[in-house]
Amino acid sequence: EVQLVESGGGLVQPGGSLRLSCAASGFTFHNYAMSWVRQAPGKGLEWVSVINSGGSTPIYADFAKGRFTISRHNAKNTVYLQMNNLKPEDTAVYYCAKYAKVRDYSSDYASLSTYDSWGQGTQVTVSA
Repeated sequence: EVQLVESGGGLVQPGGSLRLSCAASGFTFHNYAMSWVRQAPGKGLEWVSVINSGGSTPIYADFAKGRFTISRHNAKNTVYLQMNNLKPEDTAVYYCAKYAKVRDYSSDYASLSTYDSWGQGTQVTVSA
C-alpha cells in the first residue's frame, strides 16, 4: 500500500521559512517523480513543484520560483520542500503526490490527474 506522510508545517511569520517533508512507503520511491501541491482556504488544488526520480530537473510554479526548493533523498524515501520568504498567500494545506508514471515526469507534470497517490497534507499558516 502506498503511503505518503507529510510533516513540517506550522505557523510562521511573513518572511519566515519552513521545511516540509514527505515520507514515502509502499512503492519503489526512486522510480517516480514527486510533486508538492497545495490548497489554500476556499480554493482548489494548486500544483507547486515537481522533481524527477533521480532528484534533478526541478520545476516550480511561478509563485514558488526563487523562494521554494524541492529536493529528495532516495535512500530515505523522502521528498522535501524548503520554503523561504513566506507570504500570507502561501497559507494552505500542502500535499505531496506521487507521479503515476514510472521514471521522469513529462509535459503533464502540472496536471493533478497525473498523480495517483496523495498524502494527508500538512498545514502551513503564514501570519503575523
